[in-house]
Amino acid sequence: MKKIFLLLPFILIFASCGSSKVAKKTSYKKSVVRAEGLKNFNSNFRGLLDSQRQELLKDSEKYIGAPYKYGGNNSSGFDCSGFTKKVYDDNNQNLPRRSEDQSKSGQEVSVYEVKPGDLLFFATSGGSKVSHVGIVHDIGNDGEIKFIHASTSKGVIISSLNEKYWNKAFLFARRVL
Repeated sequence: MKKIFLLLPFILIFASCGSSKVAKKTSYKKSVVRAEGLKNFNSNFRGLLDSQRQELLKDSEKYIGAPYKYGGNNSSGFDCSGFTKKVYDDNNQNLPRRSEDQSKSGQEVSVYEVKPGDLLFFATSGGSKVSHVGIVHDIGNDGEIKFIHASTSKGVIISSLNEKYWNKAFLFARRVL
């Protein structure tokens, strides 16, 4: 009986060390997945653009550098959905004013199949509620998706979906054209 009482602390120590090693290993793997687990959003599109998409992109580029303005929808200042609406309006395509409403326009398309001119939607406040929109601008030879949008800090700019911030906030894509 004495031997059991003497062995009991050793058994508990070995049992607890074994389980803590497993817990540490599991939490380490989870942190590696979080640190390295950025989604790789690359489009497979490699085709030519029709004239309608080319015009839309050309019109979007003329606003690069325009400042951000909450509620803005012209070259003196844009918010994200005001920018997309203006560019689509310039091309005789009607979009709703708010990004959340725009997210219901057209048809959903896989991010791997997006083309320049398609819309990308983001949840910049966390969660899954649409709070930002941009227009796919170009797709690099490696499939990197770049989009043009009205950034709150820099105005109308071109960003990459591979940037950590945008990658994490990305929700889905839609095709209106």
